[in-house]
Amino acid sequence: MSKTTIQTLPILDLLALEGTATDRAAFLEQLRLAARDIGFFYLINHGISPILQQAVQDEAQQFFTLPEAEKQKVAMIHSPHFRGYNRAASELTRGKPDWREQFDIGAERLALSINESQPGWLRLQGPNLWPESQPTLKPTLLQFQREMTAVALKLLRTFAQALKLPADSFDNLYGNKPNEHIKLIRYPGKSATDSNQGVGAHKDSGFLSFLLQDQQQGLQVEVTPDNWIDAAPLPGSFVVNIGELLELATNGYLRATVHRVISPPPGQERQSIAFFLGAQLDAVVPVYALPPELAQQALGPESDPHNPLLRDVGWNYLKGRLRSHPDVAERYYPDVLRNSTELIA
Repeated sequence: MSKTTIQTLPILDLLALEGTATDRAAFLEQLRLAARDIGFFYLINHGISPILQQAVQDEAQQFFTLPEAEKQKVAMIHSPHFRGYNRAASELTRGKPDWREQFDIGAERLALSINESQPGWLRLQGPNLWPESQPTLKPTLLQFQREMTAVALKLLRTFAQALKLPADSFDNLYGNKPNEHIKLIRYPGKSATDSNQGVGAHKDSGFLSFLLQDQQQGLQVEVTPDNWIDAAPLPGSFVVNIGELLELATNGYLRATVHRVISPPPGQERQSIAFFLGAQLDAVVPVYALPPELAQQALGPESDPHNPLLRDVGWNYLKGRLRSHPDVAERYYPDVLRNSTELIA
């Protein structure tokens, strides 16, 4: 597959894993090449029912139509765990505001009792914020989170096999507390004379990302430098991309790919649901010993000197949160900001 001729993302059918040995082998090869050459693909027959997909979209739409005062009751500024609502232009990518409003949840766990002498990333664990005026949101999103985690772990084990590693190779990294993250996102329309940064160009930091799109186009993938293609909506599918953890783990054989979202035109809007699977926060990412024929194609991880990749998962994830949400960082992490300026400048 030549990157210069790619016009659309490949479509991978997860149901092939239930087929013949030939079907399974073909899927493993397609998965490896798609992740190696593009880092993005559509996933169909993934096992998430259309009913649940629609329920999550409906709940997201209902949330974004709540009065501003109701949404502010669950604003992220109230959460040291970076959970909750942000209005448009609150989150930064590469220092510039993203024109989207969003609601973030993570794994529903108790906050840890810690002090300032312990690693700052331990503060990331904790409960979510839930709007009292929309009681159906919590059970729907937590069901979606459980089912998406199962799909993501199945695909991650399949990735290990596609790389000719044992299926359980990555199990110790996500352990029994994987870093699960859901983001409900609404992109308002923007005038052509304004910044069209729905989300600025970036890579994802975890293992795998899944995006459920509506009918409005906006996601773009940089397949080669300055060569962007549209990831047009494909009904019923998830757009899947690999994150920086897999790039680190494979010494750059697999690469996390830069992508962005362009704001819709005036009078239109775009809604999407993102699910991210990351490693548990106390993990340290090793370099896995790939077979020689794959290892010789590994180019090493590609690290931005202004946003370095860290093998310590907790610090790498916290670094991203502090950069993206400086208001939350200043309220809950002043000690980390004082002591880690080289990471979050």
